[in-house]
Amino acid sequence: MKITLKILFVILLSAASVFPQQKKNTKHSMLNIDCKTCHACQYPTTDDPCLKSCPRLKMVTVYRSPDEAPAITVLNELENKYEPVVFPHRLHAQMSEISGGCITCHHYNTLGPVLPCKRCHSTERKREDVSKPDLMGAYHQQCLTCHRQWSHKTECVSCHKPKVKGKKLNIEQKILSYKQKKHPQIKEPTRIIFETEYKKGKIVTFYHNEHTKLFGLKCVNCHKEENCLRCHDVKNASNQNPAYYDTPVKIHLPKDQHHKICMKCHRENNCSFCHKNKVSETFDHGLRTGWKLNRFHKDLSCKQCHKHGNRFVKRPTACNSCHPDWKPGTFDHKITGLILDDNHSDIDCEDCHIDRDFSKKPTCNNCHDDKSFPKDKPGKED
Repeated sequence: MKITLKILFVILLSAASVFPQQKKNTKHSMLNIDCKTCHACQYPTTDDPCLKSCPRLKMVTVYRSPDEAPAITVLNELENKYEPVVFPHRLHAQMSEISGGCITCHHYNTLGPVLPCKRCHSTERKREDVSKPDLMGAYHQQCLTCHRQWSHKTECVSCHKPKVKGKKLNIEQKILSYKQKKHPQIKEPTRIIFETEYKKGKIVTFYHNEHTKLFGLKCVNCHKEENCLRCHDVKNASNQNPAYYDTPVKIHLPKDQHHKICMKCHRENNCSFCHKNKVSETFDHGLRTGWKLNRFHKDLSCKQCHKHGNRFVKRPTACNSCHPDWKPGTFDHKITGLILDDNHSDIDCEDCHIDRDFSKKPTCNNCHDDKSFPKDKPGKED
């Protein structure tokens, strides 16, 4: 019996050495994701995670804001040959929002802190596992695409300044200059008129400022899968000088791309909703919906009433559908332009507003036989 127990003990020790326990990532365990989504082998380890081709677009649930990114990152892996690269990280993160966001570079990073590139990519060029690019390769794969499209140049010295004997790059000054640098403010068009080939309505009037200010859309809601090339391709510049970058090049998307973007919000509308035979006027809530906004609602943003993302579905017009808690003591009647007197300040709203329908004219009949509104007011006008 003792011999049998010893044999079992040895087997257990051997198994533990072959399959070491991994520290459980509680955040990973909260995800409803099969391990095989990312890992090709049955027992992935830190040394050999056996990761598949990145499925990040299907599984990422947490999107990082560029504001979380460090303003500057100093890359000094090649300081034996070149001066350190001062990389304006946050500026690039802001620009990446139109082409995928932070996950463009920080893939395999679904939850938890954003990991630095060197955490996964080896700093050594000579390595046994060549299925994953080393750090230098990873950097250049990400950087060269945009830089080649934009400037059509890929010289090393555009980023890597050669070391000069007797001279040293002023890193602090470089960092300070980049920290103060921001992308030039893009002038937002007020109105764009598209002339189409649609016979029943060739004119589409797009009020850009309404979509951003009134409807609350952000640039990235529509401008996706784009890059700097759309505005900054130097080969399309009529004047090859730095001032060119202050004047974006207008490139219109193909017809199917325009519809693809708009259909996210307008999939229930027919063609005539946008296509007219003349230039359309700005959005009018009364004409478009049949319910004219009064003085209490006209200055509100759409999303204060329509709380379904970017879809503006029809809402009930009864006041208590949005204001169920209106009652004496919580509602300041003064905002209506009428300050209630002492006789009316403590009575229930329903005594004057039948069925709490505040859209209709109040009545005095519940309490008075000889009074009527607005001839007799329950207070004074403010």
